[in-house]
Amino acid sequence: MKLAVDIDLTLRSAHRSFALNVAFATADDRVVIFGPSGAGKSVTIQAIAGLVRPQRGRIVLGDRVLFDSATRTNVPSRERRVGYLFQDYALFPHLTVEENVAFPLRRLLHLSLSCDARQRVRDMLDLFELTLLAHSLPRDLSGGQRQRVALARALIREPQVLLLDEPFAALDVMLRERVRQELADLQQRFRVPLVVITHDVDDVKMFAETLVVYGLGQVSRVLPCKTLREQHGEAHAWQEMTKACGLSAA
Repeated sequence: MKLAVDIDLTLRSAHRSFALNVAFATADDRVVIFGPSGAGKSVTIQAIAGLVRPQRGRIVLGDRVLFDSATRTNVPSRERRVGYLFQDYALFPHLTVEENVAFPLRRLLHLSLSCDARQRVRDMLDLFELTLLAHSLPRDLSGGQRQRVALARALIREPQVLLLDEPFAALDVMLRERVRQELADLQQRFRVPLVVITHDVDDVKMFAETLVVYGLGQVSRVLPCKTLREQHGEAHAWQEMTKACGLSAA
């Protein structure tokens, strides 16, 4: 994956403003954006997805320019081929599991799905072990089940990249390790690059090929973890990752 982000973006409310000024680039398929809450991680991936618009800058994904203020390029969110997993999963509470997964394939709400689209939904439900829950509502699901529904919905349109906002934060500690491995396996199966934002160093250890460390509204360091592993081994790479995150290696 080629991803290049260089943006300035200011958010204002009645009582405060937040300025984001970040730049990083990577060719790796697993990118982790690490930093404290409020550093601008979520705003960054919202800009990649087209959910917020920077005041200045450029975003390139693969060979496509998604945003360029200089040329007034701003590809609509639906056309960016970006999957997005929200921190709270953002499932539609009034739709069943099957309807939530099928939602991205619907052009208009009142139109029925094609035979091919219905088969894609069935295949996705089967892959994520959701077939028996197809007619359940989100309120009746566990946290892990809701995450699988959200992932199935994000992947059904075969995105060019999958953006994950604190994907394990809503899960209990005992479940996180298993779900991390499931996500890693899915990434290999779908061959979809990941951008994971987190403030959990365990996510860094599991997923970071490129580590982007945030301070308040800025990138403080970009670490080529995959290269470090290949050249110096896992122990050295882990030491450098924890140092970059401001922690001590365990």
